[in-house]
Amino acid sequence: MWSTARDIADGDTVIVWLTRDFLQPLTVTAGKDFNSKFGNYRHSDFIGLPFGSKVGSRTGKGFIHVLRPTPELWTLALPHRTQILYVADIALVVAYLDIRRGSRVVEAGWFPSTVSLALVGRIAGIHSWATGTGSGSFSHSVARTIGPSGRLWSYEFHEARAKKASEEFARHGMSDFVTLTHQNVCKDGFNLTDEADSVFLDLPAPWDAVPHAKQALRKDRTTRICCFSPCMEQVLRTVSALNDAGFSDITMYETLVHQHDVSQVPVLPPISEVAEKLKKAEGIREVKRQRQIAAGQRTHEPHGEKRKRGEGDDDGVEEGAPGSAELESGKRLKTGDEAPSTLAETVSVVPTTAPAAVSKISVSKVVPEVRGHTSYLTFATLLPPLPASALEDAKQEPDQTS
Repeated sequence: MWSTARDIADGDTVIVWLTRDFLQPLTVTAGKDFNSKFGNYRHSDFIGLPFGSKVGSRTGKGFIHVLRPTPELWTLALPHRTQILYVADIALVVAYLDIRRGSRVVEAGWFPSTVSLALVGRIAGIHSWATGTGSGSFSHSVARTIGPSGRLWSYEFHEARAKKASEEFARHGMSDFVTLTHQNVCKDGFNLTDEADSVFLDLPAPWDAVPHAKQALRKDRTTRICCFSPCMEQVLRTVSALNDAGFSDITMYETLVHQHDVSQVPVLPPISEVAEKLKKAEGIREVKRQRQIAAGQRTHEPHGEKRKRGEGDDDGVEEGAPGSAELESGKRLKTGDEAPSTLAETVSVVPTTAPAAVSKISVSKVVPEVRGHTSYLTFATLLPPLPASALEDAKQEPDQTS
């Protein structure tokens, strides 16, 4: 498959990570440039860097990450020639079809192709059957799972897509254990008999291919089939066809994925602390209100008649004594006996201490939009037939029921 070396070399396929929702496959070629909204990059600058490196643009105003390809990244970055299977569906299919190292798998249809890659990496002595190449999403996953010791037969109805997928498989080093055929499997079948351990069908009418899939599956062991359908009407017809063909343990699943955005928020204070702060704030407001009431009462108090100069009010105040000028000009002296409320208020600035570090907790919320589509996965099991001798013995045994 892809390069397993530590560093990027000329001719390697890499996945350029631009944003979480925008990935792009790229074949590193010396002398070429890669342009994006995050700047301009020379391919020669990638050569020699470890996979996963962060590379800055030539202008210094942007950057990208250059990643090693995996079937999961390829599913997100591949050019969509058709509707594809995403990781959640692929994982369920690989698990329920029991695809492993050395398996022999068949995929057929007009849509799949990422799953094949994951399977090729795991198979080791078991045969599976998959259908449908499409954009290569399922195929790449299957290929990684089964590995070189396994076998993947992939069938594509559309000639142009089959040719393009074949070129991709060769470029990714999968040609030795992946066989791609341009064929209508609903009409012409798979041209295989007792070869596959499992079959994956991604067809508009999978019920037409069920008899051919049964012929391709091995009869000396338990084998499995999976049909991918976007509509419930297709599921119902497929279930009927599987029952008629002798399959058992028929089950249907719908895979739903919810991605979460994680962020940190301050820890909420305890209720007792909040209540104490509210009480203090209420006390401050009450003191302020009382001051305003007192100030208003002083403003509306009736003034006494002004005393005339020369009357006995200034007795005892010698001319030229301190305060005589203020008395003559009608100004009132401030005395220490006056209440503090009658004096001008002074504001003292109290130095505040630095706020303590606020503890935070991690929270998550569901991302409103995720990549995917409505799909139903119908699984069924084909049990090996009993030997003729066992059937004969069963007939000869007396009926033990009462």
